[in-house]
Amino acid sequence: MQQIKTLDELVEFQDSLNGQTLALVPTMGALHEGHLKLVEEGLKRADICLPYIYLNPTQFAEGEDLDSYPRTLDEDLRKLEQTGAHAVWLPSTEDVYPDGPKATIKAGQLAKPLEGQFRPHFFDGVVSVLHRMFTLSKPNFVMMGEKDFQQLQVVRHIVKEHDMPIDIIGVPTVRDKNGLALSSRNTYLSDEEYESAIELNKILVQFAQNMFSACETKRILRDCGFDKVDYCVQVNDQTFLPDDANRVMAAAWIGKTRLIDNMPMM
Repeated sequence: MQQIKTLDELVEFQDSLNGQTLALVPTMGALHEGHLKLVEEGLKRADICLPYIYLNPTQFAEGEDLDSYPRTLDEDLRKLEQTGAHAVWLPSTEDVYPDGPKATIKAGQLAKPLEGQFRPHFFDGVVSVLHRMFTLSKPNFVMMGEKDFQQLQVVRHIVKEHDMPIDIIGVPTVRDKNGLALSSRNTYLSDEEYESAIELNKILVQFAQNMFSACETKRILRDCGFDKVDYCVQVNDQTFLPDDANRVMAAAWIGKTRLIDNMPMM
């Protein structure tokens, strides 16, 4: 598996494609089975799959977990090689942000509710880094997980707004044996916190079936051990507003760990 570390190496890689299609898989490292599923789906969708690992500083606000975010590069590379990825891109911050790390692109209206309300810096950082990565790598497809569903839709909107000829492909959420959506931040959970965390998916299934109201669902989550619920709502998956709701979305805290999840209404 080729390791691409410079822009010159990226250009050489692109020249070697000879018209083959390229699927890009954005990651920040600390790879789990959810990331590897994106690579597997990328290999099905395109001739060549290129995951990248870059811990993007502009999507972290002051006081968030940039410094403590898991860094497991050697293990990540081993996992990627086992999936059959053709190469991995390991860009430097100097190449990603030649003028210094700053969010230069606004994420738009879809980014304002939910995650945008509680992490107002987040989506501008995400779309800024992705716009740069897409411009440099010129993929035909980009594989993104549905666990971060609002992010998926925000990125689709930005790609359309900027006339980028890229198909953004949503890949279903990968869960562990107890239904918890896989996330790099799950490693923060203690054993006791994990036992509470696995209730999130079960409770959201019932919320998606209208067995509970939003207020009841938040209360049940707190009773199960969640310390704070940022949001737990039924929204439309195109607007993230309550009209014509067809998806439930939630973000809640256990200790220092913030978990997000979503699923279609039933």
